[in-house]
Amino acid sequence: MSTNIIAIVGRPNVGKSTLFNRLIGQRKAIMDNESGVTRDRSYGHGQWVGKYFTVIDTGGYVHGSDDIFEEEINKQVELAIKEADVILFMVDVDAGLTGLDEEFANVLRRSDKPVYIVANKADTTARANQMGEFYSLGIGEEIFPVSSQNGSGTGELLDAVVKHFQDEGVEDPDAGIPKLAVLGRPNAGKSSFVNLLLGEDRNIVTPEAGTTRDAIHSRYNAFGKEFIIVDTAGLRRKSKVSEDIEFYSVMRSVRALEDADVCIVMLDATRGIESQDVNIITLAEKNRKGIVILVNKWDLVEKDTHSTKEFEEEILKRIAPIKYIPVIFTSVVTKQRILKAVEKAMEVYENKTQKVPTSKLNDLLLPDIERNTPPAIKGKFVKIKYVTQLPTHNPTFAFFCNLPQYIKDPYKRYLENCIRRHFGFEGVPINLVFRKK
Repeated sequence: MSTNIIAIVGRPNVGKSTLFNRLIGQRKAIMDNESGVTRDRSYGHGQWVGKYFTVIDTGGYVHGSDDIFEEEINKQVELAIKEADVILFMVDVDAGLTGLDEEFANVLRRSDKPVYIVANKADTTARANQMGEFYSLGIGEEIFPVSSQNGSGTGELLDAVVKHFQDEGVEDPDAGIPKLAVLGRPNAGKSSFVNLLLGEDRNIVTPEAGTTRDAIHSRYNAFGKEFIIVDTAGLRRKSKVSEDIEFYSVMRSVRALEDADVCIVMLDATRGIESQDVNIITLAEKNRKGIVILVNKWDLVEKDTHSTKEFEEEILKRIAPIKYIPVIFTSVVTKQRILKAVEKAMEVYENKTQKVPTSKLNDLLLPDIERNTPPAIKGKFVKIKYVTQLPTHNPTFAFFCNLPQYIKDPYKRYLENCIRRHFGFEGVPINLVFRKK
């Protein structure tokens, strides 16, 4: 894992996510005036004066509230403190010193990490002068007045923080590592699946749908496999998205899908495949992503010897004409086939990055083409002379022929089936292009 880790902590609604977005230089965390928007730990990467670092955004620390997420959010905050090299304790000069700030300062006293108090919303000189009351907390190396909204004061803060970093760090610790996104409707078991894999409560899990809001990235390294796994907010129909926060959660999930190499689409076995599941799979296919379908909660379904086959047939019928996606039946609760799901996702990633030598392609495909030539159109015969795989991000095959405009969809499907029969490509969409030779 990366070194040079900064954790941003504090009570709710002091601007932690705004500062997080500013330090990493992108709008990654959801921001809203409503307190408690951030729940899980969220990671991003930044750079200052030649030193690279990782920033952790955390939920607001509270005590004695009626928020059902309070205990879980506080647990995530304490994990971030343990993980960090430097802690930014964020307070709000506008609201002044509160009892929650004082209570949280006691939590930080138990840590031996360097702490800086960041007095946010100090966007005028008068406001910056109000930060003096935070000295009474008696912790931290220094207090920095900042405005995370407009960026003032953040340069001086980072100058002090990076002095604690022993090395330059890594520009992007996740570069070149396969990225898997776990997607699905709310409450399908996505966070429980990710937590089980990681062996820690990385993401908050409750029976309430919509617990996860941001897309949460985690590094997985076990059983000889290494990848980034992204837990996402549940995706539901647009008409059901009732508030701004959920809208932004959905947008983050779609962004996670677009950034992923492989999409693990999780279905709830007790509900079967629903129209929104089909929409998610179609969106992943449209974005040319590798896809694995996980049917979770399989332990809750009454089964006979044909249940698995019938369920799989129903899925393939609903997502037709897509036929190449593997379906794995899992239960996070009983840990059934969880590692098989990971292995299949990594196989799909390998299929997505597979390069077939041109000689092998022609040796195996040209005899298939010879046996079943493209149908003549207007008395003209199409002759395919040569096939090669193009150096693209997704598997793309170029067929060189005399009349590319006469190749119709049924024959394209025949050629795709031939490629899959010879070379696999399970779980991966294939592109075919036809060029004049």
